[in-house]
Amino acid sequence: MLKKLTTAAALTAFMGSPLAAFDIAVMTPDERSAFRAEVRAYLMEDPEVLLEAIQVLETRQAAEQASGDIDLIRVNAQEIFDDPNSWVGGNPDGDITVVEFLDYRCGYCKRAHPEVKELIEGDGNIRIVVKEFPILGDQSELASRFAIAVRQVAGDEAYAKTSDTLMTMRGEISEQSLSDLSEHLGYDTPAIFAAMNGDQVRDTIANNRALAQRLRINGTPSFVFETQMLRGYLPLEGMQSVITELRSN
Repeated sequence: MLKKLTTAAALTAFMGSPLAAFDIAVMTPDERSAFRAEVRAYLMEDPEVLLEAIQVLETRQAAEQASGDIDLIRVNAQEIFDDPNSWVGGNPDGDITVVEFLDYRCGYCKRAHPEVKELIEGDGNIRIVVKEFPILGDQSELASRFAIAVRQVAGDEAYAKTSDTLMTMRGEISEQSLSDLSEHLGYDTPAIFAAMNGDQVRDTIANNRALAQRLRINGTPSFVFETQMLRGYLPLEGMQSVITELRSN
């Protein structure tokens, strides 16, 4: 601390008044060079000052982000939490709602999938909403169209089983592989493939993409935990901590 104070005092003495010391615009070229040399020497001697400044900036930015997210969630709450075209699972009367934007071709979505299931099943008082958000190419979109069509034709339980299967599926996703899956699960395959090309499926995906854009979500998985936005993968312990925090407030 003494070193920092001494350096600051030296800078002030060199420049005259404290105000002039930081008015770069009125410095002569020699004064500016000398000032920069002093600052550089100070930072080289005490590099932890930079880390402290970065930490303060990151904390401030995180607070601003959180405040902005609260506003985004409030404005878009109806579409986030109560969209009739999005599947709802878990406890429908739960005290916490978790919304997940997912893509079946996303490696981190696949990694998060069993942890999200454990969170919902282990807690017992969480309502989960799934937003189909295919962003990784044609196979992603084909898988989402299939899942949404399954829900339309076969209902919510079939959708849950299909979504689980798609999330753990390995290999290419094609019309043939989806047809085989549909037959294996005992669905009305022609009806599902007809629905995949319908307006409701197309509109559901388009609306989810528009919502994600408004929420500044551009990757998967992304989550809305009531008033908090989590963009990216978060391990089970992290999600449980968020739930605990929400319940304590």
